[in-house]
Amino acid sequence: MKPWLAPAKLNLFLYITGRRADNYHNLQTLFQFIDYCDQLTFNLRQDGQINLLTEFTNIPSYKNLMVIAAQKLKTFANRPDLGVDMAIDKNIPMGGGLGGASSNAATVLVALNQLWQLNLTTQQLMDLGRSIGADVPIFIYGHSAFAQGIGDQFQALTLPQHWYLVTCPNIEISTATVFNDPQLNRNSAVRTVDELMALPFSEHYNDCEAVVRKRYPQINNIITQLSRLAPTRLTGTGACVFSQCESQQQAQAMQAQLVAQSIPSIIAKSLNKSPLYPS
Repeated sequence: MKPWLAPAKLNLFLYITGRRADNYHNLQTLFQFIDYCDQLTFNLRQDGQINLLTEFTNIPSYKNLMVIAAQKLKTFANRPDLGVDMAIDKNIPMGGGLGGASSNAATVLVALNQLWQLNLTTQQLMDLGRSIGADVPIFIYGHSAFAQGIGDQFQALTLPQHWYLVTCPNIEISTATVFNDPQLNRNSAVRTVDELMALPFSEHYNDCEAVVRKRYPQINNIITQLSRLAPTRLTGTGACVFSQCESQQQAQAMQAQLVAQSIPSIIAKSLNKSPLYPS
């Protein structure tokens, strides 16, 4: 059975432009996928049961976004007979800011919409995804994009493709903790997409980075070290850090330094279209 792919994403920049009454934050961010993926498999059932066969030590199955996504889709379709066994080959670090859990949920929605023959539109799936998490819709949208709102209003963009070194320290960061930090900057200026895209990569930043670097000295040290070699910043709320490299060879040379320090990392290429969708 061919697996369904759930790619990681990078926030090439992330500006927080205000806090909303519902405690979410308004953002301006640039999403791009990378060719580093979890792999999901599905085996349909006719008894209405939804099971996650892969066990996670730190989260019960009923709280896993894959299960939540399948249940929401089944409820929306009003089809109590629909069931599925799901398994995942997990590669994307958890709590790393690469959107792994959100991507998994999006892949469940897209895959089961097809496998259960529900024929929901992409917009319907994105609306369901939004009820699961703010990052789920971009993975259903499936194209690199400038995003506003809570990060779920998209304008598709075709971006230059680069090699990235993605450093993955063994730290799991709570998104809620970062966004509730009183020192988090929430007042970045709202700019047009043209204004933002006119700036070189090195002049952008991530408003979450200062808080994370203060809270986690290891991440601060990694960014400081790698920034001497290539433009480097935090993705999302971290803990993963990415460096935009001029070539695969540069990424490999930088990775060798991290290996010598026993710091995990991956080398990936950016994608404008999600590998969830066939070409």
